[in-house]
Amino acid sequence: AYTRLDSPTVRLQSRNFPGEVRFDIHAVPTARDGDWGNYARGAVEALQQAGHRLRYGLVGVTDGSLGEGGLSSSAAIGVAYLLALEQANDLDLDGETNVRLDQAIENGYLGLRNGILDQSAILLSRRDHLTVIDCRRRTHECVSTSGSPPTFLIVFSGLRQALVGTDYNRRVDECRSAARSLLAAAGRDGDEPLLGNLSPDEYELHTGAITGPPARRARHFFSEMARVQAGITAWHGGDLDELGRLMTASGASSISNYECGAPPLVDLFEILRDTDGIQGARFSGAGFRGCCVALVKPEAASATAEQVRRRYAEVRPDLAAAAPPPLICASADGAALVAPIE
Repeated sequence: AYTRLDSPTVRLQSRNFPGEVRFDIHAVPTARDGDWGNYARGAVEALQQAGHRLRYGLVGVTDGSLGEGGLSSSAAIGVAYLLALEQANDLDLDGETNVRLDQAIENGYLGLRNGILDQSAILLSRRDHLTVIDCRRRTHECVSTSGSPPTFLIVFSGLRQALVGTDYNRRVDECRSAARSLLAAAGRDGDEPLLGNLSPDEYELHTGAITGPPARRARHFFSEMARVQAGITAWHGGDLDELGRLMTASGASSISNYECGAPPLVDLFEILRDTDGIQGARFSGAGFRGCCVALVKPEAASATAEQVRRRYAEVRPDLAAAAPPPLICASADGAALVAPIE
């Protein structure tokens, strides 16, 4: 909740974190390690570096009911600040533009080399549709289903840790290393070293050019692209069992090929995978913290959630005690202002 100020000052308080954030939009301070105000400062910087003129600050209060970490909470608060600052300064920016701006908060201001998945899901989604994102072309499509809408189960691990300082950025480097070697083998070493710049056929032809961790990262990337295409087909045809199978295969590849996932997240994934009523499961994000997400049969959702909670508490009692209860969810439309406050 916020209101515009007729001055260039941003003042914020949070119901989740202590202290007040206060700064001038024309003199944005540098990021401070662990400071919850980083995303507000980053939002101002991202807008101004993109050429958008800001004249007005705001005073506001933030609140969130989800546990921080692993459920796009950083992208969500960044989007909230962007939308508020844009409304306060009479800027009319579309969802695709805000995806890029929110990515700039974390890439530019915070130094986290993440992509656009979280921001796109938050800003571009439609209820009961699958949001298909082409990260290389920066396009998206919302695909309808001929079947019943899915029911999701979100289970928190209780593990909270910032992605900065984990192996997240190292995985990006390893993917670039794989792309660089594969492109060189294909005679295209002048291209930007992105795995998305190679076709599946080129990967299969030149896969012998990479070994070790880069080879496993590429294996995950190209198998994941195949799963995505198969998942779109399953979704559109209303085959949630097949979609769930692909989700679980994705989770397994994240562990074995991308080698991400803290041990508590791996435990939680395996519990979900082996629980009746779960159609499919994987990490909600990179798996270094936060949550797992699962497709669950709607008629068994409550009983399944309780069974998963009990089994995880047996394996990880300390973390389970600190985690909020599992959430049974449906899809929804993307982020928007509810009502401007004058």
